[in-house]
Amino acid sequence: MSKINKLVLAYSGGLDTSVILKWLQDTYGCEVVTFTADIGQGEELTPARRKAKMFGVKQIFIEDLREEFVRDFVFPMFRANAVYEGEYLLGTSIARPLIAQRLVEIARKTGADAIAHGATGKGNDQVRFELGAYALMPNVRIIAPWREWDLLSREKLLDYAEKHGIPVDYKKKKGGGAPYSMDANLLHISYEGGILEDPNYEPEESMWRITVSPEKAPNRPEYVEIEYRKGDIVAINGRKMTPAQVLTKLNRLGGKHGIGRLDLVENRYVGMKSRGCYETPGGTIMLKAHRAMESITLDREVLALKDDLMPRYARLIYNGYWFSPERRLLQTLIDESQKPVNGKVRVKLYKGTVLVVGRESESDSLFDSTIATFEDDKGAYNQADAAGFIRLNALRLRIAANLKNKK
Repeated sequence: MSKINKLVLAYSGGLDTSVILKWLQDTYGCEVVTFTADIGQGEELTPARRKAKMFGVKQIFIEDLREEFVRDFVFPMFRANAVYEGEYLLGTSIARPLIAQRLVEIARKTGADAIAHGATGKGNDQVRFELGAYALMPNVRIIAPWREWDLLSREKLLDYAEKHGIPVDYKKKKGGGAPYSMDANLLHISYEGGILEDPNYEPEESMWRITVSPEKAPNRPEYVEIEYRKGDIVAINGRKMTPAQVLTKLNRLGGKHGIGRLDLVENRYVGMKSRGCYETPGGTIMLKAHRAMESITLDREVLALKDDLMPRYARLIYNGYWFSPERRLLQTLIDESQKPVNGKVRVKLYKGTVLVVGRESESDSLFDSTIATFEDDKGAYNQADAAGFIRLNALRLRIAANLKNKK
């Protein structure tokens, strides 16, 4: 392999990437550029800059990507109502292509030969980062230390950090158990590892960070009006908001009412099953409200086609194919379907539940009360037509039954 002169590291400032930063400098003897993305993880990013400077990093990129994250990644995904394996709202998955995109852009900007990340060789994130990078920079060299080094435990990482004077905030939980591995962004928080590796263990209440338990949620429901334009939320309770402001507001409302907790055993792309716990309060409200908005503005067969395609679209995101031609093609179809998805949805939040209680669209509603009514429709719908409709649809069933009766 050719010598690396400069590489860009996806750097959080936590234990893993702090060790990786020093390890890359020692192992490859190259200049390391650090990139830290603020995608709403709610952490102070100043320590990341301070640690990078401590180890002689000259080019440090810390960027606020919250608006871009929601506008260009979260919102397009929610137009598709994407859910992986029936439950997971893809909070970690959808953040990776944005990070990969910026890694490549910074590599080009700084003239770097390679990029590096802190994903392990067991997880999905290595696939997502690298598929994204290769799609955007086909000949990029990628360094994944977890697939190269022998620091394969938290204890070894801590020993390495102590040996090289790397400051880390890492403490074991009481009783000797390892702490949870957490990943946070504006869409969700995920928890994995430690005692959660026992899929029969119920996590303690103190684990959850942004939602109250449904039992402790307010005893009074809260009504929220959500306004849509072309499938995206543009206002909440009549107040216009940017995409990131929308998700921030819905996270606060959902978290207050105990909405969006999930305990899931999922199938990783690399082949193993993994148990994860998730908090996605705003996303849970968004999914429910968006489907309600579509229910009165989209044709029956358009809705059915979207529902048929959704699991495949969700798998593409989960498996790291955001920049693939097939995902882009599906997105074009989905975005076209969203042109009439305009109007308002009213939801009631109460003790972990989201109940749709109203939906309206002044310009694009396909709901016709003169036809749907159980009262006198004044000839708008001829009920006698249903008999022929049913007999024609029953024809193949009748033919099969007659054949069976002859045997």
